[in-house]
Order: sequence, then structure tokens, then C-alpha cells
Amino acid sequence: MRQTSSLKKSKQNKTQQTDASVEKFVESIKDEQLKTDCRTLLKLFQDVTKEPPKMWGSSMVGFGTYHYKYASGREGDWFLAGFSPRKQNLTLYVMSGFNGHDEIMKKLGSFKTGSSCIYVKRLSDIDLSALKELVRKSVAAVKKRYK
Repeated sequence: MRQTSSLKKSKQNKTQQTDASVEKFVESIKDEQLKTDCRTLLKLFQDVTKEPPKMWGSSMVGFGTYHYKYASGREGDWFLAGFSPRKQNLTLYVMSGFNGHDEIMKKLGSFKTGSSCIYVKRLSDIDLSALKELVRKSVAAVKKRYK
């Protein structure tokens, strides 16, 4: 019985949505340019998702949620799109990944990617209209996949 309980816990995401204030989090950012970039992202992501920002863990800002379930049995809730200001870069979360978005990615600007992350030094390095289009398409794809 105990093993089943700990198995369930291990399948949950370590990072969960919290009730912490997004506004306080953004205002606590020391670097003024990063703080300004985060304010811009708050507006952009909220405009696209039509969802209010929520803190996920202590340093991620997410918009909207979806419930996923993998073939392995792992399931959970995650945000549709979001960002996190990190020391080395600003991380933008595009949950659908980048397959099928080649044209948008060409227009985006200077960045690096992970599996569903875009890493930028500052927002001025990328085209915000391309980012908005990418986030819009990603949110639509995630909603369709996990209805």
C-alpha cells in the first residue's frame, strides 16, 4: 500500500501552480531590463491565452492549464504557455514544441531552443509579433491535443 502511494507522488509534477503573487514576483526582479521584459511578456501571453497569469513553483509564470496523460500512465496539469526570468536568459515556454513552425521560427530572431523552450537574452533580440503568432499556434495545438 505504501509503495502505491509513493508511486503516485513520483508521477506528479514537482512544479505546481501556487497562489503566490505574479505582480510581487515580477516587481522583485532586480534587473530593470528583465523586469520590463517580463511586464511585456505578461501582456503578450495574457492577450494570446485570454488567461490570467499564475505562478508555477517559485519562478515560472504560466497562463491557462491543460491536463495531460501519457501512455506511461504519468499525468498531470501544466500551463498552456509561460515564461521564467533566469539569471542567464529569459525562458519562454511553448508547450507544443517547434515542429511545423519553421516559418515563424525563421522570423523570430536571435534565440536558442530546448524541447519546448526558447531562450533569449532579452526581448529586443526577438520579433514580438512572431512570438505572439508562435504562442497563439502553440496554445491552439495544445488545446486540440488535450481536449
